[in-house]
Amino acid sequence: MTSGAGMIRRFGETDITNRILLSLPQATWERMEARLEPVDLEQGKTIFLTAAPVKRLYFINRGLVSLVKNMEDGRSVEIGATGIEGIAGLGALYGIESAILDSIVQIKGNAFRIEAEVLRGELSRNKAFREFLQRSHYIALSQFAQTAACNRLHSLRKRCCHWLLIAHDSACSNSFAITHEFLALMLGVQRVRVSIMANTLQKAGIIRYERGRITIVSRSALEHSACECYRTIRTQLDQLFSAPTVMTRARSEQASSTISTSE
Repeated sequence: MTSGAGMIRRFGETDITNRILLSLPQATWERMEARLEPVDLEQGKTIFLTAAPVKRLYFINRGLVSLVKNMEDGRSVEIGATGIEGIAGLGALYGIESAILDSIVQIKGNAFRIEAEVLRGELSRNKAFREFLQRSHYIALSQFAQTAACNRLHSLRKRCCHWLLIAHDSACSNSFAITHEFLALMLGVQRVRVSIMANTLQKAGIIRYERGRITIVSRSALEHSACECYRTIRTQLDQLFSAPTVMTRARSEQASSTISTSE
C-alpha cells in the first residue's frame, strides 16, 4: 500500500476506487477499515427509501446510485447521483436522519458500508476530514442545483450524454448494463424518446447499445455532445480532490503539533 499521488489501497482482494477513501490519511484509514463492510450493489436495489431512517452510509466504490424523487401521480425523476467520488446518505452526518429521496442502484458495482455513528465519531476527532466532507456535501448540493437547471434548459441529447459520462466515470468500465426504462426514469422522458436518442448516438459512433448494455465507443465525442453541466460538476470534484487533501493537511497538523510540543 502506498500513499499520495497514484496511491493504491486495497480492502481484502478489492481495489479501493472511492476517491474519499483514497484521500484518507493512513491512521484514519486503519481506524475505519475495521468498521467497513463490503457490499454488492445490484442494479435496481434500493439503498434508502424516502422518509426511512439512515443508519448506515455507503462509500460507493464502483457503480452509480441515483437519487430519485417520486411524485403523487406515480411518476419519478432523478435529481442527482452518487458515484465513486461520494457517500450515499451523506446528509445523515449533518442532522438529516431520514432519507429525503429514494436511492436506487443504477449501475451495478460495490460499496463499503459503515454505521453513521462510527463515521460521526471519526469526524469529531479529525478536523481536516470533517472540513473535507463538508466541502463534499456542498458540492453535492451544488450538483442538485446544476441538475435542476440542466433538466429545464438543456436538450435531451445533451442531458443524455451528460448522464452517460457520469455513468462511465463510476462504472469503471467502458461497458455497463442499463435499460431504456432506467434511462427514461433518469432523464424524465418517455421510453420511446430514449430509444430514439440511443439509436442516434449509436449511428454517430458514440455508443453501442445491445441487449440492455451500453458500450462507450468514443469518450471524446460523448464529452463534445454533452452539456456544460458535466464539465462544471467534474471541475468542482477535481478541485476538491486536488486541493490540499485530508492526508496532507493531517500530516501538516501533526507536524505543527510535534514542533509546538518540542518547543
